[in-house]
Amino acid sequence: MATTLEPTLDVSPLVVGGREFRSRLLVGTGKYKSNAEMIHAIEASGAEVVTVAVRRVDLNRASEEGILHHLDPEQFFLLANTAGCYNAEDAIRYARLARAAGFNEWVKLEVIGDTETLLPDTAGLLEATRVLAGEGFKVMAYTNDDLITALRLEDAGAVAVMPLASPIGSGLGMLNPYAIRTIKSRLKVPVIVDAGVGTASDACIVMEQGVDGILMNTGIAAASDPLRMATAMRMAVEAGRLAYLAGRMPRRETAVPSSPIAGMLGS
Repeated sequence: MATTLEPTLDVSPLVVGGREFRSRLLVGTGKYKSNAEMIHAIEASGAEVVTVAVRRVDLNRASEEGILHHLDPEQFFLLANTAGCYNAEDAIRYARLARAAGFNEWVKLEVIGDTETLLPDTAGLLEATRVLAGEGFKVMAYTNDDLITALRLEDAGAVAVMPLASPIGSGLGMLNPYAIRTIKSRLKVPVIVDAGVGTASDACIVMEQGVDGILMNTGIAAASDPLRMATAMRMAVEAGRLAYLAGRMPRRETAVPSSPIAGMLGS
């Protein structure tokens, strides 16, 4: 008799700051060859949340050359991003500017501490999180893979903590699975891995750690075929989530027959 697999699938939404999203893949808008390529890739990814670096883009929606002209806020949830800010003061200022320019109260908060590695300035990040959360912003904080910083960001009011898989734009995949799993196990707010995911297998492995989602940009935009890669990333995020929920078989250092040996012919 035919059975349906639907009851076993992940039908639960991603919930961040009280808002529900169907897709657990969030995407950025940088590094595409054209605005048309960007839109096609975002649509192929199935993402609902799309980040916009407010310090690096033209905020005039009327300009056809600008990113915002091509992103329909009825279709996508636009998330202002403070990329390119190297201190708390700048990050706070650009978050406020984004809200004044018509964005919502959500912000993907970045405070970068080093121009070479682009690793976060955790002290500045914590300061900016406290200030913006106090002003009613829903802060999604990009940080390193350190548990203590993640816990402090949660205490400071972040609605999601976003540890890196590896440095921004590196495509190295997840360097420290233990750290990511530990952060996820200790935080009450959603954990969304951000930065370093280079291909679909990276995305699948990250989701298998039990995290709530992934934010990526370069892994899609810098692919030879962004449309195909966006599709692959969508499938990989879904596959990794399902594999986590299914629970993998235990690892063993000895072979175990996949079929029972009792009752075999000739035995």
